[in-house]
Amino acid sequence: MRFLPMGDRSVLVELADPAEVHRLRAAALAADVGREVVPGWRTLLLTTDGDPRVLVDEVKRLATTTASPVATQHHEIPVRYDGEDLADVAEASGLAPPEVVELHAGAEYVVVLLGFSRGFPYLAGLPEQLRLPRLSTPRTKVPAGSVGIALDQCGIYPMDSPGGWRLLGRTDLPVFDETCDPPNLLGIGDTVRFVAVAP
Repeated sequence: MRFLPMGDRSVLVELADPAEVHRLRAAALAADVGREVVPGWRTLLLTTDGDPRVLVDEVKRLATTTASPVATQHHEIPVRYDGEDLADVAEASGLAPPEVVELHAGAEYVVVLLGFSRGFPYLAGLPEQLRLPRLSTPRTKVPAGSVGIALDQCGIYPMDSPGGWRLLGRTDLPVFDETCDPPNLLGIGDTVRFVAVAP
């Protein structure tokens, strides 16, 4: 654990992996430590109205405690696995396209954070064999609902936007709807499974 000051009222905690981020986030929320608790992929940002040095001491204490998990939901996301990069991912992984689909849909993912664009979920849990770098040249437009992978992450594009992730397929399920409360389908800590459906 490494602490970095962020201004005069915040501390950024660097952690080993997304699982540690969520464990510490749950502990901070349960103990009401920090005015805001914002997870990143391997970081946790905490803000305070008081002395950030006190915040650091509280976080160090939390590191040795066990907190009850934050309430989350499980989601099953239907996906048509006909993405533009499916064949390339299969070739790079040494698999046939149906094996890529089976591997991707067979994993359980956890929502680590929301970012990049409104409602874009960054999911941990991508199988090791599918971990590939981003595209060398990003696309200028990725359609809403596209399911992509990059490095050790999986994500769902909530709206049309540029992007450099490798596209495996697409879902019709809206992951962001500003007319809903909350507008995000997925919450931090939620679990996700992808379900292959006919194109």
